[in-house]
Amino acid sequence: MPIRRHIKVLRWRLKRYFDRYEARITDLLYGRARPTGKTRFFWWLMRFFEWLFRGIVALRLLFYRHGILKRQYLGCMVVIIGNITMGGTGKTPVVEKFARELLKRGRRVAILSRGYKRKEAPLLRKLFSILDPSLMNPVVVSDGVKIRCDWKRAGDEPYMLAENLPGAIVVVDKNRVKAGAYAIRKFGADTLILDDGFQYLPLKGRLQMVLVDQSNPFGSSAMIPRGILREPLTALGRADFVFITKSDGNPPASLLKKIAHHAPGVEPIVCSHTPRSLVRVDSEKFRGAEALPVSALRGKKVFCFSGIATPESFENALKKAGAELVGVRRYADHYPYEEEDIEQLLSAAARSKPDMIVTTEKDFVRLPRLSGAIPVYFLRMEIEILLGEAQFEKAVDRICGTMPQGHSRISA
Repeated sequence: MPIRRHIKVLRWRLKRYFDRYEARITDLLYGRARPTGKTRFFWWLMRFFEWLFRGIVALRLLFYRHGILKRQYLGCMVVIIGNITMGGTGKTPVVEKFARELLKRGRRVAILSRGYKRKEAPLLRKLFSILDPSLMNPVVVSDGVKIRCDWKRAGDEPYMLAENLPGAIVVVDKNRVKAGAYAIRKFGADTLILDDGFQYLPLKGRLQMVLVDQSNPFGSSAMIPRGILREPLTALGRADFVFITKSDGNPPASLLKKIAHHAPGVEPIVCSHTPRSLVRVDSEKFRGAEALPVSALRGKKVFCFSGIATPESFENALKKAGAELVGVRRYADHYPYEEEDIEQLLSAAARSKPDMIVTTEKDFVRLPRLSGAIPVYFLRMEIEILLGEAQFEKAVDRICGTMPQGHSRISA
């Protein structure tokens, strides 16, 4: 075996080792696993860092509330969609639903994302940007007409939004103030949607939407790095609208009571993440690929894999659709698949003898090209509002200017 091949295999094995370790830690945070001998010391050590993180979050909020740290207003409608927990609340389909409705009503929509785990600009380019600042302009994933970069440069979620939302501008940068100003100046955006922007305080928002996952709303109520909370539950008080996601239409009374306590006067919008279709993955096309109804899963033997924050929600959706899961593979959230991963997946799937292999839409974006005897599909999900349709319409009306506007607030 050539030396280059040895190095590539070694690098991939190291990546898989760290991926498995990250997955174990994630399982602990989400309550899917309990501390063992190897992780118990780490778990108790994290209690100290949780207190430290809690203090930093409170101090940062205090600085913004009293004007020590300044917030900027870009002169147009800014809608913030986010959560108070780590990923897995089903945020991307909600962003897509809002953007689609606003485009339909004639708004010039730009979605701003930080592009989590995307490939950053090379160091040399960053150095040359001192002489030419335009080299570090925000990354334009879509100008509303065409896709202008790949998923590695964009990040998987922004790329998926760009593919699914023709007409929407998608811009990526860690500095969302800079990204928003660029979208307004360059493309004439009149509505900015901050994807995962609830903790991004430098930019003033007029409406704040917070998502709460019914299946695991707040974890153990511990904060990062010992739990999944980015902020304490009191942060719900900043929300203008609360979405309860991944619901069966009957959220528990205890959850509704917590939301009512921390966000008084806010009537939750209850929604489900509903499978809409199975899309064939054996071509490079994202749009226009062969699609099957979800009913095609009924009675089928399925091998599934995913690299998302809450894989159990995806797996449960397959089971509810009538699939028999004969094999399951889980990877860390936003896992960047390589050829070796695909070889192992296809080999493991072949041993399970499934009728099909199914993954998520977000995973499909990150996959190398797939080909084999077993057909591969991704499951396309959409938001369906079960309760609170009037509240959703109210939010859209406020964005479109048909109702009185008000600036979002920062409170403890």
